[in-house]
Amino acid sequence: MASIALRARTPGAVHAAVEEVDGRPVVVARIEATDRQGALSSNASATLAEAACAALTQRIPFVAYVASSGADIVEGMAALHGWGQAARAIADCSGIVPVTMVVDGPAVSGPALLLGLADFVIMTRASYAFVSGPTMVAEFTGVVIDNEELGGAVAHARNSGAATLVVADLPEAELAVSHLLAYLPAHNDEEPPRWATTDPAERLTPEAGAVLPALPTGSYDMRDIIGAIVDDGAMLELRARFAQNLVTAFATIEGQPVGLLGNQPVAIAGTLDIPASQKGARFVATCDAFNLPIITLVDTPGFYPGKDLEWRGMIRHGAQLVFAYGRATVPRVCVILRKSYGGAYIVMDSKRMGNDICLAWPGAELAVMGAGQAAAILQRRATPDERAAFEDDYSRRLLNPYIAAERGYVDAVIEPAETRREISRALAMLSSKREELRPRKHDNTPL
Repeated sequence: MASIALRARTPGAVHAAVEEVDGRPVVVARIEATDRQGALSSNASATLAEAACAALTQRIPFVAYVASSGADIVEGMAALHGWGQAARAIADCSGIVPVTMVVDGPAVSGPALLLGLADFVIMTRASYAFVSGPTMVAEFTGVVIDNEELGGAVAHARNSGAATLVVADLPEAELAVSHLLAYLPAHNDEEPPRWATTDPAERLTPEAGAVLPALPTGSYDMRDIIGAIVDDGAMLELRARFAQNLVTAFATIEGQPVGLLGNQPVAIAGTLDIPASQKGARFVATCDAFNLPIITLVDTPGFYPGKDLEWRGMIRHGAQLVFAYGRATVPRVCVILRKSYGGAYIVMDSKRMGNDICLAWPGAELAVMGAGQAAAILQRRATPDERAAFEDDYSRRLLNPYIAAERGYVDAVIEPAETRREISRALAMLSSKREELRPRKHDNTPL
């Protein structure tokens, strides 16, 4: 397909066209840093808005390459008005067509805020983004800081979570765009494209169970289990450096793109905190918007306790993950691997949160709390021997998946080696699932 330019004669730092990416049409807008450092004039912003509108109208993905010093100061209010026009057009695309932004240079002030509207943000190592730069930070706070430390790719990958992926340079960023779009449909009324694979759906996965350590408090890497389950062990992990206690990744099972979300025991024991709740909620919402089934792998002792977290809004932010699962209508399969306690049991897509199929490994522990925690509360005045006996009895009677299965909270208790096979069968059964939400103006997401 030949490239089709949009507003080709309009002056400004933004150039847009409908291009082909891996045989699929995509609207691509480029903010060129070589044109007055990528300053966004009203004309440039109008071109960016037109590109987003074209993607929405034609129902094809939108990709923007950003290298901009911000709104054009010379033009003044007209430039700000143009930036608002672009922001509105990009917001209109949300949940309808995938929006990806690639930062390969500065993204300052308004352009930085545009990144927050995108479904995916890819940053090169030379890029940086911030709303208020080092000069403003030093003037208002007295803290001297440089561009990289304030808003470099590493800072956004680890601290803010704004960067979905970090790559070396622009050619690698273009490959990352291609890889991302391969998991996604062109728009929300399509199914994701199927992948060719020779990995059998019925393949057993004994290596998944072998990952678990002998001690219940031992750690392991959740990515090893994901690698055992998915096609050819291949996955694309998103926001890998942010909230590392939760793993979010795209992969395929029997050629079908899926989103996988799992607690990560090697990072604060896989507990849930504010960043993990935000990361998980955004990922679940993205999968739901673009029709990717959600596979949730559970191994968490609960929410991370602390005064600081509570004061920063653990209630509000924890509710974001609850809300995202609660409104998700795509096929959802939950597998409880080891621990699933208390409120975190509910939050991680439990049966009563609406998952379609809930599976558990034989050693899974589903309870309000662990044996040690229960003993600390119920056996405060007991002797050490009495507490040990209580913990042993509590573990034998209550910390197993069969009690939950008897009550219908778990659909099946499976061997770890059967995990891929059972997930594949569940996805095949759910392939015709259609669920509609009640008509309403919009929901009121907890923020």
